[in-house]
Formats: sequence, C-alpha cells, structure tokens
Amino acid sequence: MNSGKPIRFRLKRADYYQNYFERAIMSVLEKIQNLSKQYAADAVQNRRHLHANPELSFEEFKTAEFVARELRAIGLNPVEGIAGTGLSAVIEGRNPASKVIGLRADMDALPILEANDVPYKSTRPGVMHACGHDVHTSSLLSTARILNAIRNEFEGTVKLVFQPAEEKAPGGASLMIKEGVLQNPAPHSMLGQHVAPNIPVGKIGFREGMYMASTDELFLTVKGKGGHGAMPDQVIDPVLIASHIIVGLQQIISRNRKPSNPSVLSFGRFIADGVTNVIPNEVTIQGTWRCMDEEWRADGLTRIRKMAEGIAESMGATCILEVVKGYPFLKNEPELTRRTKSAAVQYMGEENVIDLDLWMAGEDFAFYSQVVDSCFYRLGTRNEARGIVSGVHTPTFDIDESALTIGPGLMAWLAVQELKEV
Repeated sequence: MNSGKPIRFRLKRADYYQNYFERAIMSVLEKIQNLSKQYAADAVQNRRHLHANPELSFEEFKTAEFVARELRAIGLNPVEGIAGTGLSAVIEGRNPASKVIGLRADMDALPILEANDVPYKSTRPGVMHACGHDVHTSSLLSTARILNAIRNEFEGTVKLVFQPAEEKAPGGASLMIKEGVLQNPAPHSMLGQHVAPNIPVGKIGFREGMYMASTDELFLTVKGKGGHGAMPDQVIDPVLIASHIIVGLQQIISRNRKPSNPSVLSFGRFIADGVTNVIPNEVTIQGTWRCMDEEWRADGLTRIRKMAEGIAESMGATCILEVVKGYPFLKNEPELTRRTKSAAVQYMGEENVIDLDLWMAGEDFAFYSQVVDSCFYRLGTRNEARGIVSGVHTPTFDIDESALTIGPGLMAWLAVQELKEV
C-alpha cells in the first residue's frame, strides 16, 4: 500500500540531481564569463603589443617568444619550434585521457603598410596584422588563462596550438601536422576562430559543412614573337593571345561546374612589358582557382591547363602554366558544429548567434578539418558607429576591441562543453 512512495522518492531524487547538474553547468558558464571580462584588459594589451610588432609568415620569432613567455607565466610548459615558430601546450582537467580538444590561433601578419592612426599602429613599415591574427593569438592566450583557472571543473585535456604562416603556402597548419602537432595527445576535434569585420561586435557566426574554398595559385607565361606595334602581321602577339586565354578560361566555370559546387577563377596580375608601339615577346599572368570539392578542383586545373595551352597553340604561341597548390577546402563537421553552435547560444543568447554564408576565401585551418572533426567560426568585430568597418587584408583594418571580452570566454566555454561529449 506504500508502493507510490518509492516512485515519488525516485522522481524527487532525479529532479534533485538534474537541478544539481544544471546549477553546476551554469556555475561554470558564469565563472568563464566573469573570467573573460576580468582578463579582457590583458587581452587588449596583448593584442596591441602584437599589432604593433607584426611578423611575416615563417618569421614569427619574437611573436613565438612572447606567446611562450605568456604561457609559462600561467604555469604551462609550451613545446616550441614546431614548424619553425609554432608552439603547443596542454591544459589537463580531471581524467585528462578521457578526451582531447584542440584550440588553434594563427600568428603571422601580412606585407601591408598600415594606414591607421592608432597608438598601437605597426612599428614595422610594410608589415601589418591586417587579418586579425593578433586578435586570434591574444584571444587564445586569455582562453588558456581561463581554462587553466578552472582546470578542476572540466574533464579531459585542452591542446593549444599557436600556428605560424597561415598566410603563406604551404601553410603553417600543414607543416605543424606533419611535425606531429595532432599527436601526443591527439585531439578528437579542433576549434578555430576568425575575426569577422562584416559581423557586428557581440555576435558570432557558424556554418555546417563546406564553408571556405580551396586555394591554388596560377602562374601563366604566354610566349609569342614581339615587334613593332605598327606591323602586327609580323608578330605573334602574346598580349592578344593572353587576353583570349583569360576570357576563354571563364567558360570552364560557366559551362562545367554544377550549381551546388561554387568555384571562382580570377586573375589579378597581367604584365605585358611593352610600350605604346612595341609588342613584347611574352606576357605573364597570375590568378587564383578556388572551389569547394577536391575532385572538381583537380578536374578544373586540368581543364585550365588544356584550354590555355590549346588557345596559345592555335594562335601560334605557347603557354606555360605553373600551379602552386594551396589549401584544401574547409569543412565544418556538421554534428560538431551543431553542438558548438548550441553551446554558443547558451553563452551569448540565441539572438547573437547567426548563420554564415559560404566564403570563397581560403584558410589553412582547412588542413586540420581534413584530418580531425573541426569547427571554424567567426567572431564579430564590426562597429559602424566608430567607423570600424574595413575588411581584412586592407591597410585600414581594425577591430572593436570589446570583441576580446567575448572571444576568449566563448572559446573556453565551447571547449569545456565539447569535452563533456562522449
């Protein structure tokens, strides 16, 4: 006759544990948010130091020293010299072998003369952090501080990866992978963050599946026979032939690719070193081939070569094509991305988490995504009211630094949440 009491007791106990775990989760979330705010001033200071002292790809020696010094200051033991200037470090929580997640930041700058008039302006003329890698590095340093402070409150291990040379082929990611950065311990998944000057500060963006394009560099040399511009019948005009090649190659996309497989073929450099009345012997062209599918990537390059050589030959010239293979396309593993996006909603609120469009830019984080489940997301840095609207790779690029109140804590929370997944 007391059969109902044990059931009610079990229900109450289940509710108790459910409420306990929910309170524990909220406690960690609030602690991370508070620590992110607490460390924000240091994150800004580190970002400004890095911004003022940029270094080009594979030359990040002082940057690497700075990162190693900051990691040691919080009690970590970085492994240095990976792929030249790369570093890694681990933060072990409870039961460190249960699961490992990798967090990546890139460190290199671009060969751009900064036009901003700010106190932290680049001190190296012609070198600038115009793609936000100073933000990525300073943000991950603060993420490390947060995770190290709560290491007794999460399961598993966090592997920090500070990577050189995202901006230069073959990409620091590919070299770090070759030198074992994804081993000992091996991450089950990787997260990466990139500034987004098209997204308002305070918002974050995600996309499942294919997100960014593969990138290959094209170098064409069209060789003909130069001569006097007034006597075109006596020359094999490489300027005219090269022009036909550029126009013709666009048909490779318009007549061959499937609508579901976006791709881009663009040419940004055309050098015909003649004068008004002198037709040169050769023309050099440089361009880029980008797509979202490895099979189409290879097929498209074959078609580019065949068409360029064929057009040149049909007009009495020759065309030599050199291809510098770049990064593969970047894919965000769908299930991981859904979980990460859901965790971001918990941290920031649903109204501040948006969906991203395909982006035909390239990113060597793609190398990680080809090896391990990965998610690459965007951190809003735009502030129109303050005139912070310039795109990446421009001399006036800058960020609303309040993003550094958000980015470090968000990445820490995403890592902690993912480490819970079995």
